[in-house]
Amino acid sequence: MRLLATVLSTLLLLVLLPATPAAADADPRWVFYTADKTRYTSPWFRGAHRIMIPFGCTRAPYYSPDPRCRDGRGFHHGLDVAMPCGTRLFARTRLRVVDNSSLGPAYGANPLLLRSRSQGFDVVIGHTRQVYVERGDLVRRGQLIARASDDGAPDGCHLHFERRAVGGGLSTAVAPRKLLRLERRR
Repeated sequence: MRLLATVLSTLLLLVLLPATPAAADADPRWVFYTADKTRYTSPWFRGAHRIMIPFGCTRAPYYSPDPRCRDGRGFHHGLDVAMPCGTRLFARTRLRVVDNSSLGPAYGANPLLLRSRSQGFDVVIGHTRQVYVERGDLVRRGQLIARASDDGAPDGCHLHFERRAVGGGLSTAVAPRKLLRLERRR
């Protein structure tokens, strides 16, 4: 009986611990365009992961020079979080899945465009695979909606998060950190 209790408590502990990518899970294509080496957790994804490309002016080579930035740097309208392919993605709040046809190929073949009219924002999530929701669905907080992939991403598996005005384009994008509720891993 004691052995069974030990085994069950060990299994429970393994299930409850957040998964963090081990060195073996690191994608060799990852390039980090930030000095921030902090691992962050979020209700949007499992585990603790590093930011690859922050919101705003960046030295990442994928973006055309932008007048808001100096030294010919481009502007990244979202936040890229490095994570192993297959990492689960969850809705943080109630959102409606809307038509993603306005998004270009840079987001991959299965980007998500989620809307919260009541809170006044859209969320764009790029580089997803195994999308579990479809246009018109109302997703609830905590619902599994997709998994991370490298689709459309030359720099390895990650998820791209953007916060925009309802129905807005790139010009309405704002920093998504608060939406993601990023917390430093303790």
